Amino acid sequence: MTPPVEQRVSDLRLDRRALRAEHARVTWWRRLVRARLDLAVAQAARPQTLGEDVAFQLPLEVGLDVPRPAALAAVLADAGDEGVGADVGRLHELRALDEQLSTYAAGVEAALTRATDRLITRLAVDPGVVVAGLREPLGRG
Repeated sequence: MTPPVEQRVSDLRLDRRALRAEHARVTWWRRLVRARLDLAVAQAARPQTLGEDVAFQLPLEVGLDVPRPAALAAVLADAGDEGVGADVGRLHELRALDEQLSTYAAGVEAALTRATDRLITRLAVDPGVVVAGLREPLGRG
C-alpha cells in the first residue's frame, strides 16, 4: 500500500467517495434490519392500545387525535402475505398515520408538561406535602 503522502489527492478523494457510499449502504441496510426486528418483536408482543389509560388526563381535542386500534394493528400485519408491493401501495396511508401519531404525541407531551408544571407548582407552594403525600392514598386529587 502506498503511503498517504505519496498518493495523489484525486485518488484519495475517490477512495473516500467510494467508502462514503458503502457506509451509506451499510447504514441503510442496518436501518432496514432493525426496522424488521422491531416489527417482529411488535408482532409477538403487541404494544398496548393508545389512549385508554389516559383518556381523562388528556384534553378532548388531543384524545380525538388518537389513532384507532385497527389502523395501528394494520401496521403490524405481515407484509409477506400481501407481497412486497403492498407496503409501497400503502405509503400514503402510512405517512398519514405517522402524521396522526405525531400530532397525538405532541398533545400527550403538552399534557405531560402541564401535569409536571402543576406538580412542581404544588410542591413549590407547600414542600411539606411531599412527606404528607407519602401517607396519602393514590387517587385523582
